[in-house]
Amino acid sequence: MTVEEFEDFYAQTVARLTGQLYVMLGDQHEAQDVVQEAFVRGWNRRRQLDRSGQPEAWIRTVAWRLAVSRWRVRRRAADAWQRSGAPPHVEGPGPESVALVDALRQLPAKQRRTMTLHYVCDLTVEQIAAETGLSASTVKTHLVRGRTALSLRLQDPRIEEAPGA
Repeated sequence: MTVEEFEDFYAQTVARLTGQLYVMLGDQHEAQDVVQEAFVRGWNRRRQLDRSGQPEAWIRTVAWRLAVSRWRVRRRAADAWQRSGAPPHVEGPGPESVALVDALRQLPAKQRRTMTLHYVCDLTVEQIAAETGLSASTVKTHLVRGRTALSLRLQDPRIEEAPGA
């Protein structure tokens, strides 16, 4: 099957196959997902699809098997959650954490990553350099600039500025 033939095949059958899988699965979004994934797999095998003579049946079968596989994964996950019990209650982030994350989001991506690796993951400058591919001096520069930027964004509003400052 040529690229053009496959594109035509897709255009002619995608809606029908999605409708068929929707009826089989009872979930429109799941039907769309598995049909698209089946077409992606079919694209890689378009020459074999041409020889089989039943490409629509092949796509439908692959989509069904993908759905069944997803069900199995979800079922195993649900069983695992039941065996382990409900997850423990975790408090939401406090205002300080929210403020810190918001301030970090305002930093350039490389600075944000460097600051997180150093202060949250507790990595050394050398470890950060190895993980990110940056030089140690660049890591240090990101840390200095990141601390400076955060100090400006995270000033404690309870502390008043000295008069005349």
